[in-house]
Amino acid sequence: MLTKRKVLLVDDERGILVPLIDLLEHSGYEVATAGDGRAALEQVKQFQPHLIVLDVIMPRMDGREVLRSLREEGDWTPVILLTQVGETIERAMALDEGADDYLTKPYDPHELLARIRAVLRRTGPRSTIPSSAAVLVSLALTLNRQSHRAYLRGREIKLTPKAITLLEYLMAHSGEVFTREQLLDAVWGWGYGSGTRVVDMRIAELRRAIGDDADQPRYIETVPGVGYRFIASVEVGR
Repeated sequence: MLTKRKVLLVDDERGILVPLIDLLEHSGYEVATAGDGRAALEQVKQFQPHLIVLDVIMPRMDGREVLRSLREEGDWTPVILLTQVGETIERAMALDEGADDYLTKPYDPHELLARIRAVLRRTGPRSTIPSSAAVLVSLALTLNRQSHRAYLRGREIKLTPKAITLLEYLMAHSGEVFTREQLLDAVWGWGYGSGTRVVDMRIAELRRAIGDDADQPRYIETVPGVGYRFIASVEVGR
């Protein structure tokens, strides 16, 4: 079962929020709302959304201030800004301030839904593991993120650098399903041109190294028609 993506809608106009909530929930998203900028910052901490739809003009703290506050705190949750002006300079300002996309009011709710899907495809799910965690532990597997070394039952296993990076990404997002395209973007980068077959090769390398059976996996599951998921629970080690 795919994990629901969480979307935070921030707008002080309730009449705009209600139809969006219905549309997003019917599209499979978990939705929370906030009516002003300060409430939005509180909801980000409590709800931990995968994406924020953020109106610019709001009471108490406007959308641009919220966006700047998030980015200054090192929070890079994807943000789609809802602006009132459709000029090129407005788009440039939105992107310069750290927005991932923008949409001009009034807009078609279905276009916003398409933008949400596109941004989430580009950015992938957020990690549930603190970025400061140096060691990740799952069953008999230990990964040291600082030294880029992996251990199985206390003995180091030899992996290529990309396999280590792929393993780290999967463990840091345990339980999340990734397409091959998402993993290619996250681990190899947008400019990599060899296709998704390289992802399958590194998954096979990981399975051989940790003794994981593709048919009865303990760590990495193949989700038919979708991609891969790290299924074992992951904890922060010492």
